Amino acid sequence: MKTIIAAYSQNQSGSHASIQAALRTLLDVGWPSRKDFKACIQLLSVLQWVLSFLLLGTVFLLLLIYLLFTSFWPIPALYLTWLIFDWDTPEKGGRSSSWIRNWFIWNHFRDYFPIQLVKTHNLLPSHNYIVGIHPHGILCVGAFCNFVTHSTGFCEKFPGIQPFMATLAGNFRLPVFREYLMSGGLCPVTREAIGHLISMNGTGNAVAIAVGGAAESLTCRPGLITLILKNRKGFVRMALQHGAHLVPAFSFGENDLFQQLVFEEGTCMKSLQNRFQKLLGFAPCFFYGRGFTSVHSRGFLPFPRPITTVIGEPVTVPKIERPSCGTVDAYHAMYVKALLKLFNDNKVKYGLSETDELQIL
Repeated sequence: MKTIIAAYSQNQSGSHASIQAALRTLLDVGWPSRKDFKACIQLLSVLQWVLSFLLLGTVFLLLLIYLLFTSFWPIPALYLTWLIFDWDTPEKGGRSSSWIRNWFIWNHFRDYFPIQLVKTHNLLPSHNYIVGIHPHGILCVGAFCNFVTHSTGFCEKFPGIQPFMATLAGNFRLPVFREYLMSGGLCPVTREAIGHLISMNGTGNAVAIAVGGAAESLTCRPGLITLILKNRKGFVRMALQHGAHLVPAFSFGENDLFQQLVFEEGTCMKSLQNRFQKLLGFAPCFFYGRGFTSVHSRGFLPFPRPITTVIGEPVTVPKIERPSCGTVDAYHAMYVKALLKLFNDNKVKYGLSETDELQIL
């Protein structure tokens, strides 16, 4: 009996020692610092944004289709009915929500890179504006942060100006996702939607357009700044028809957020990308960024590299309902000149060298 008790006591003693050793090990492990916690929140804010734009529309489309074949079929039926009556809302100004645009999570999104907005000239509330965003990059991160969220202080820097951003019209065909886009002040990049904002919605509206579009995203890579702009004149014609001033804006660092596989002209992959772009309006980019666990791993998240969006001097545009091709060309040339000046005046300040040049195709 004494032998059994002694063995039991020794076992208990060993257990206590193991627990104490485990507690000491746990206490010796460094707890996340405030800086680490902040970095984690920033990473999660970017993750939710990327997943929202890549998956939100598809997930809800599949979910509604699935619910149609269950006892919850009235939910998609009611939504579809409402969608029919609400179909044209994106073309008529949408439904911008200050509450969503002011979400605190956007501050963490801004600080992840970080992103800043630089004002060089005033924008008067008595006019409407079309803001050309350059370069497009892969996901237009700088444009989204500055013109969709209020985290960089656009409304404070430009009092009386309401920012909007145009994106692919196909995005507004996806259920629920369209509501999310409209709440952020996004609209389809169509003549009807942009024309409504700069003519039927009063004054003090600034619509941001990534002029280079899908074609420019295919040229996006670090160390190379190529803009697709020479034959992009529709936004100039629209500005003339509505008397909206043209404003160049350049996002320094936008092309550094991802690494992309760029295929040479004449290759099968390049041909496939071009066909896909003509068919659906956007091109499949083969790119990668950082992973979720480490900045040195590969994944689909953008690298944390600074972006500085500089808003340039407005080009004053008269209202001409039927501008001639010569007039459009003249104001397009004025816009390109203002953009080049903006780039050259600021490139050294924001990470480029004096010898870097802007290539316009």
